[in-house]
Amino acid sequence: MRCPLPVIELARRIADVPAGGVVRVLADDPAARVDIPAWCRMRHHDFAGSPDVGVYDVRRNAEAPA
Repeated sequence: MRCPLPVIELARRIADVPAGGVVRVLADDPAARVDIPAWCRMRHHDFAGSPDVGVYDVRRNAEAPA
């Protein structure tokens, strides 16, 4: 997916994940490397890392709005 689609899809899917659960985002757009951690900071979720190129893990924070 090209940005902003990965962030838009992440925002949709995070609501379906229980607190503490992880959403794995796959994106081939280099901008996702910056956009996804920035979205996590703005929405108060935890950026859990990038275990591989184009793979981004986001942990839902119980205190954060979906």
